[in-house]
Amino acid sequence: MTRTPRHITSPERRARLALRHRLAPGTRAATPEAVAASLVALHGTDPATVYLTVGARLADSSSTVPETARALYEDRTLLRMHGMRHTVFVFPAELTAVVHASTGLAVAARERAALLKDMAKAGAPDAAWLKEVEGALLTALARRGQATAAELAVDEPRLREQFVYAAGKNYEGVHTVSTRLLKVLGVEGKVVRGRPLGGWTSSQLRWAVAPEHPELDVVEAQSTLLHHWLAACGPATEADLKWWTGWRVTDVRRALTTIGAEPVTLDEGPGYVAAGDLAPLAGPAEPWAALLPALDPTAMGWQGRDWYLAPELRPALFDGSGNVGPTVWWDGRVVGGWAQRPDGEIVWRTLDREGVGREAETAIGAAAERLRGWVGTTRVTPRFRTPVERELAG
Repeated sequence: MTRTPRHITSPERRARLALRHRLAPGTRAATPEAVAASLVALHGTDPATVYLTVGARLADSSSTVPETARALYEDRTLLRMHGMRHTVFVFPAELTAVVHASTGLAVAARERAALLKDMAKAGAPDAAWLKEVEGALLTALARRGQATAAELAVDEPRLREQFVYAAGKNYEGVHTVSTRLLKVLGVEGKVVRGRPLGGWTSSQLRWAVAPEHPELDVVEAQSTLLHHWLAACGPATEADLKWWTGWRVTDVRRALTTIGAEPVTLDEGPGYVAAGDLAPLAGPAEPWAALLPALDPTAMGWQGRDWYLAPELRPALFDGSGNVGPTVWWDGRVVGGWAQRPDGEIVWRTLDREGVGREAETAIGAAAERLRGWVGTTRVTPRFRTPVERELAG
């Protein structure tokens, strides 16, 4: 007898989000590692986003900077590396082998082939030459512990060599061997990002040799990663899963079958939750407010976002490439945006046509003060700027 899939409403999805992403006050975490485990991956393209994502979810936000730096650079319990959709993320260390096998290997093969093709078109040296340079780079990096591309080029001068990319095209440019090679080695899991040259908002990061990890079966790794994500972010549609992982739809469907994902229906149509996750989930006892950073993994977690983000708000809150800026949340919905002014003041604006009411404004104001309290005098400017953030920051 075929069982009718349970329907999970948008309000219930928002309740799950609040509890599982540690956004309701009573669910906040004690450590950055707990935050990362709850979200599976923290967006790492903009280094400041990692800290702001953690700070929004820590019970003691005053410890955000030292504790996140400890996890990233001392204990190495969190690692910054390329992952889904060829994007830089910060993962719990125990998931790095899973991400590498499930996603990184396929991307790495494409990246190395593209580099060799571009070098050949430009008349640059061949694959054997590149292999020699790669070996010298890894040897120098192991000796130094951590280093910038410029420091590595002192040990291996061939890293400074340049070649023209897309000659004759309107996007023609000049690439340095070190830039492209380090990117390839990153997706191959041979190197990872290390400490920044400056403070916690600095995007100038050193490189380090990647920790050893076991080589996993690709199919098994894909199933493991999908289970982690569904447990943290489910329910989700097949389109959400394909978008978030960057996999082929056949890989997504196979992994769903392997992990015994439960079919459900959503307001948007068919969806899935992790096995055993069908029981109704009560929402937080009281409404909650949060100021989440640009590229926060909650705001960027699904391809279909209408259940928490009204379509009419998107032009103001996203840049032209689909990157979300800083967002203001009230009780599971995005209701506006925020920014930091040059004097450090955190300013915000609601964009919801229906308004948010006095209770929401009070809670959002408290979240802004909480954020300013631990950010202090540090100036945070998102790498990908959006219309509302630019206007408020001005």
